[in-house]
Amino acid sequence: LDGIRIRGFATTTPIQSAVIPIVMSGDDIIGCADTGTGKTAAFLLPILNRMLKAREAAPDERGFTRVLILAPTRELAVQIADDVEGFTYHTDVTSIAVYGGVDMGPQERALKSGVDIVIATPGRLMDHMRSATVKFDKLDTLVLDEADRMMDMGFWPDVRRIVQTLPDSAARQTLLFSATMPEEVMKLADEVVQNASYVQIGSAGGPAKSITHTIENVKASEKTEWLARFLRRTRGPVLVFSRTKSGAERLARKLASMGLKAAALHADRTQAQRTQAVEGFRSGTYRVLVATDVAARGLDIDGITHVVNYEVPSSREMYVHRVGRTGRAEATGTALTLVAPEELRALQALQRSFGMELQG
Repeated sequence: LDGIRIRGFATTTPIQSAVIPIVMSGDDIIGCADTGTGKTAAFLLPILNRMLKAREAAPDERGFTRVLILAPTRELAVQIADDVEGFTYHTDVTSIAVYGGVDMGPQERALKSGVDIVIATPGRLMDHMRSATVKFDKLDTLVLDEADRMMDMGFWPDVRRIVQTLPDSAARQTLLFSATMPEEVMKLADEVVQNASYVQIGSAGGPAKSITHTIENVKASEKTEWLARFLRRTRGPVLVFSRTKSGAERLARKLASMGLKAAALHADRTQAQRTQAVEGFRSGTYRVLVATDVAARGLDIDGITHVVNYEVPSSREMYVHRVGRTGRAEATGTALTLVAPEELRALQALQRSFGMELQG
């Protein structure tokens, strides 16, 4: 309870009200919810409650990992790990975030010791599994967070291999969450869950209703200047999505040279640089974060007022994931898409997929 109070939780969100009783019952879940709805707490709190009760009943059963949480990116893994640490601060529950780009030594020692909760990206966890440093023999809970992105990023073969090494599905609880639920994800979900309850909060596969969607017709060569003017006449943190790593780096540098506090977030930056960019954006050191889709996945930063698509997103799912960084937990936000003449066809296809027109 102290951990919950410290994290500032007073009432449950709709997804927490729906998910917590199911998790406590032991049933599997397939959950579809907009981002920023309190999903992480929805699965963490009942898992931790069950773990602490089991520890009271059998205090000597230690030294084995009980919970594995898989996430598509380092950023999301770190943020989930931060939540775990916050909720368990006044307990003896142990946890570790396992991801690439950092020394494997501390991760290896924690895994060998049988840390209670492992939060991992699939690729780095596979590295540890190949070196036989994991202790999943007594695992009782598997969580797949942002499953659609794990599929999009090509991680599903690794996820399959990881799941095959775990205790049988009948002996564990599996919780699968996704912001969108295309048919491909449902097929993959059937491989890992058993008699699951389906929970949907908000519009399936659609952006939150608290987001205003707008477009601006701008020549490609004039987008940077237009964006700089827009940033100067608005307030609040702005997340800008760029299609490529080089584009994100170039745009962030250009905005910074124009006197705007901007940083880039993409996979070619070191882990230290990525952490600095995210924390600087969170603290207000940077007002603008220019990111690629992969690098920004899992960003959990409250108060983002605008999400800007520097180019038209190539799919409905990409649009939903991008704009879900604003308008979180019923706050209002604006999603702005810059459209060059050569992108009109892509815009029309995007609008057809939603059955609506974005406002110009």
